Amino acid sequence: MREISLDRLRTLVAIADLGSFAAAAQHLHLAPPTVSLHIAELERRLGAPLLTRQRGNVRPSAVGEMLVERARRLLAEVEATLDDVGRQVQGLAGRVRLGASTGAIAHLLPHALERLRAQHPDIDVQIAVLTSQETLTRLSQGKLDIGLVALPQAPVAGLAIRPWRRDPVLAFLPAHWQPPARVTPAWLAQRPLILNDASTRLSRLTAEWFAQGGCRPTPRIKLNYNDAIKSLVAAGYGATLLPHEAGAPQWDARIAMRPLRPAVWRELGIAHHVQPVERATRHVLNALWELKAHGRGGRPAAG
Repeated sequence: MREISLDRLRTLVAIADLGSFAAAAQHLHLAPPTVSLHIAELERRLGAPLLTRQRGNVRPSAVGEMLVERARRLLAEVEATLDDVGRQVQGLAGRVRLGASTGAIAHLLPHALERLRAQHPDIDVQIAVLTSQETLTRLSQGKLDIGLVALPQAPVAGLAIRPWRRDPVLAFLPAHWQPPARVTPAWLAQRPLILNDASTRLSRLTAEWFAQGGCRPTPRIKLNYNDAIKSLVAAGYGATLLPHEAGAPQWDARIAMRPLRPAVWRELGIAHHVQPVERATRHVLNALWELKAHGRGGRPAAG
């Protein structure tokens, strides 16, 4: 069974609205015989007359009225769909899938998303909470458009991974411990610890830092949710090592933050596909790079 052309339905609706074949032809910029052909093809396809002529005025038949009503909705939906697609092609709207860790989501992404919303309010950023390896895997599979990942990372075919931020890793400690101005591996290894789990790059950085002091401490608990870790520190449960992003809000007064000796830095990169990216994705990338320009990781500060 042959499908009905949208052009034929558009012709029928124009005749119903304007009341004549000639007016419809002029409105649609078609030759009058073409308009007649469109209606004849529709009537053959449906096996029923769609129009009646009364005193020089062309009106839909009962069957024609039903088809005109449905055709209006169908044509409106097609136009809306084409408009949405056009806006996405132009980068005015669209969906962008982004993977990042909880720390980046909590303290870094909100600033970029605020900038993005002010400039491109119809771009929908869908965020997945993932480790760096999970993010790179999903990017390779085409399930993500952008990823924020810990550096360094081995090259991945088809992906560009570029440095984005460099933030100091600090010791977060219960304030009542009265910690020293700078924290060393030997001093911290003697205290109760709350550390990131082994699936994270931060866990490896922490282990390497302790190893420089000849220490291999066993934490009281391992988590992969930085705000939960900080809550436990505030409660006096233990100390931790976490990145401190420039511009992050001041934490609970029950927590003391101290720089490390030797210093440690957490580096983040932006990963995305090498091939030309859609404009909506490009706008999100631009918002992230603007965030870097306005707030790079700073030097560790005592206090």
